[in-house]
Amino acid sequence: MEKRNKIEKLVSLFPLYSEELGIDLIQPRGRFKWFLASILFGARISEQIAANTYGCFKNSGLDTPDKILAAGWDRLVEILDSGGYVRYDFSTATKLLGIMTDLKARYGSLEELYHQSSGSPDLIRRLQEFKGVGPTTTQIFLRELRGIWGIECPVSTIAKDVAVKLNINLDDFKGSELARVETALVKLSLRYCKRQKCHECGMNEFCLTKKNKNY
Repeated sequence: MEKRNKIEKLVSLFPLYSEELGIDLIQPRGRFKWFLASILFGARISEQIAANTYGCFKNSGLDTPDKILAAGWDRLVEILDSGGYVRYDFSTATKLLGIMTDLKARYGSLEELYHQSSGSPDLIRRLQEFKGVGPTTTQIFLRELRGIWGIECPVSTIAKDVAVKLNINLDDFKGSELARVETALVKLSLRYCKRQKCHECGMNEFCLTKKNKNY
């Protein structure tokens, strides 16, 4: 019972990033939107700035490869700046145009990229062939697609470390449930563990680190 209560509390406190952004991953168009958001989250920039910037793309109607390409470099820089993405505005505008150009030329769509992949390792390889899409962006993107796409991707080291602190066995979860648990653990790490805000953390009653240090 305690285990179930712990997991229910964890995923309720920290929902999927895609849910917070209002993205429906069931729909192909939603999966592209999440790909765009994942590219923004993949840079060394705060969660909030990445989320704000995705919102600016959404509000500007730039939610397909064609629309992003049609917007052009100057307009992309404007949108990135409006979201607070000023540190990486020029490089990210260039990166987005390159990814969208390659995606359309090689596959036509993100869904076709998935369908042409022979399995999860091949899917990961194809994604990382895009200049600017590295392991971090790929991990962010694919973890929330578990249970939607037929994939098995490694759990992030960050999530594994927090799972140990909370005495959570990640092998107990598969598919969409694993997606929720892993995302929640990553958020917990970024927002509380990394900042050493143990006293403010909603999961501190389950934390073995807290108990060992007698907080």
